[in-house]
Amino acid sequence: MANYDNRMTQYGTARAEVGVDQGLRSYMLQVYNYMTIGLLITGAAAIGVFRLSITNDPAQAAGQVGGLMLSSFGATLFGGPLMWVVFLAPLALVLVLSFGVHRMSVATAQAVFWAYAALVGVSLASIFMIYTAESITRVFFITAATFGAMSLWGYTTKRDLTGMGSFLFMGLIGIIIASIVNIFLASSALQFAVSIIGVLVFTGLTAYDTQKIKEMYYVGDDGAVAGRKAIMGALTLYLDFINLFLMLLRLFGSNRE
Repeated sequence: MANYDNRMTQYGTARAEVGVDQGLRSYMLQVYNYMTIGLLITGAAAIGVFRLSITNDPAQAAGQVGGLMLSSFGATLFGGPLMWVVFLAPLALVLVLSFGVHRMSVATAQAVFWAYAALVGVSLASIFMIYTAESITRVFFITAATFGAMSLWGYTTKRDLTGMGSFLFMGLIGIIIASIVNIFLASSALQFAVSIIGVLVFTGLTAYDTQKIKEMYYVGDDGAVAGRKAIMGALTLYLDFINLFLMLLRLFGSNRE
């Protein structure tokens, strides 16, 4: 009888573990799906705005960048005060999502995330004016492969990455400070150094954030809490991907000029 009870306890524990594993996989799949949709929205917005911003008709050209003729829309969007709105609007929206997500419904949080991804795409349209489409595509796939490998490692490793996260956060602060300083110095050497360090930092953050998002999963969460966690996890990985992409683009992108 004791052996029977023991077997039943083990069976119940095994079923509970299977349930947790299935729930975790579903949760992580939702995170990656949200992130992927965000990247698709960003890419579509960037390409769409870029195409609207250039013209092949010299009579309609309102400016020129990187050998491309700007349409009146492009000149207004990237050549005037509106440019600062384009670059700062995503920051404002990500702050709204980060600090207000707990008061939002899952549907509202999703909408804010999609809107944020679209605004990032608008701001990233300018990279098509600086780099060739071929190099942007090449760097995107390099980024995807690097991100995928590091995220998989972060998900599967048994190693605690908390210590690495603290170190990477300090590196991130250093990148931000150096980037602000370089706005005034315009040093190509400093930009190269920031890009190299940035690749290392965001590669490491991909693994660290993946593990952190995995550990945030709790089988007792209701649908709304789990949905908000998935959206914030997607936002975190989305930012890692975008920043890694931009750092790699600075290193390996081919200029139009």
